[in-house]
Order: sequence, then C-alpha cells, then structure tokens
Amino acid sequence: MPPLDLAEQGRQLHSLADAFDALHTRVRDVSYTPGTDALRQISPLLLKAQELTAAVLVRLSTLDSSIYIDVAGSRSSLERLASVAVASTVAGNDLASALFANPYEGAPFDGYPADDAPTRTARHAEALPKMTRHLADACHQLDLSATGCHYVATGITHALRDTLDTAGSAQEAAVPALTGTQYDALKSLARGNGMLYEGARRGLGVIRVATADGTRISIATFRALNKRGLVGRDFSTRLSRGQKITVTKQGHLALASPRPTAAAGPARASATPSAVRGARR
Repeated sequence: MPPLDLAEQGRQLHSLADAFDALHTRVRDVSYTPGTDALRQISPLLLKAQELTAAVLVRLSTLDSSIYIDVAGSRSSLERLASVAVASTVAGNDLASALFANPYEGAPFDGYPADDAPTRTARHAEALPKMTRHLADACHQLDLSATGCHYVATGITHALRDTLDTAGSAQEAAVPALTGTQYDALKSLARGNGMLYEGARRGLGVIRVATADGTRISIATFRALNKRGLVGRDFSTRLSRGQKITVTKQGHLALASPRPTAAAGPARASATPSAVRGARR
C-alpha cells in the first residue's frame, strides 16, 4: 500500500468541513426572485455541492487504499465518510429540486394562453414555499456533511496518535531515529518497484539498490532500514536476477511522521584539546 501522510489527510478533511460550512451559509442566505434570477443564484450552489461530493469521494478512496485501513477504528471513519458522501449528494438533490420547483418564464405550447401578471404572481407564490423547503433541507444535509468531515478528521488524528504511541514507542526505544537520507530512501522504496541485485564490477559481485524514481540508495542505507524491520526483500529469487524490495507496515508508519531534519552538530571547540596538541608535537 502507498505511504500516506495521515496528518495531512486530517487537515484536508477539516478544510473540506469548512467548505461545507461555507456552502451552508451561502444556501441559508441566498436571496432570489423566482424565475430566471433563482436559476442564476441557485445553480452555482448546486455545482459547488457536486464539487464537494467529488472531493469527499477522493478522500474516501485515498484512505481506503492506504495503510490507514490497518489503523484501529478506521472502519468507523470510512463508514462515516461514506455517509458524508450520501449527505452531500442529498444536499445537491435538494438544490436541484429547488430549481425544479422554480417557475420558469418560457412560452407555453400553441393553443395555451400566455401567463398574465396575476397568473405569474400566483405561480411564484405557489413555488416559493416549495423552494424554501428544499433549500432548508439542503442546509441540513450540508451541516451533517461538515460535522461528518470534522468527525473523521478528529478520528484520524486520534487513531494515528494511539497507533504511533503503541507501535512506535518500543521501536523508538530500541532503534535510533531515521536520518533524512534514510527517510528519503524509504519513501522512494514505498513507491514500488525497488530491487536489490548483484552487479559485476572488476570481477567482484557488488550489491546495489535500484529504484523506480532513480533515487540513489546505498547498500548501507538499505541494510539500516532492513535491520530496523522497515523493509524486506524477496529471497525466492537470486540476487543476480534481482530481489524485490517491499516496505513493511512499520515502514509505512515511519513515513507517516514528518521527514527528520538534520540535527545541529556540536559546536567546534575554539582551542585544540591539550591531548591533541601533545600528539602533534
């Protein structure tokens, strides 16, 4: 499964919730006159609702096809996100129903009289309560959508924190933190198609690491990742033919954390230590 920045997914879901809140406000405060004006005012709201529904489906598909499904409580979050897709779709349907209830001003069929002013006023008066009801229903569904997105985002944050605290604390106590080079190597290997193979140079077998994106990974870096249990390789094939490298569950969890930054080295001493000065004499 591909690596995933769950913290970023949580932020995106909170942003999506804010977008649903903003659309809720627009629908609640929309002002229109039945007819052409209503079509112009409500149509953009319907298009935005459809756009947000598509965004929900992207988030759902991304989480469902990632390492997140191994996190405790992820099933409930995925089900809730699917319910958001339902709510946002229903909101779009309510907006479309408001447009359907809208009285249009087109000419009738031949043989039917055109609307006069009193008839037009009566049609508008009949349509307004229906349109108002549909818009109110849309507001309710958009509110549910925003709440659901916030719920899932919070669930992701809590589940990730609990998983990393449980699975990562023992590992962190026994294994040093990854360096930036090791993190980059792990991220490259997580993209897939990483291979470990034995090449020939000056008659001696040299083990190399090949990546799909061209990232250069030294054998020492690979062995460090392998020793930590972050990567594995397929021993069913010979090195001469190439052994497939896979990133383990622990490796994907390691990638869920931010890339480590280079730690500042100790300050250089202003004077040469006496032991060194003595050795140079």
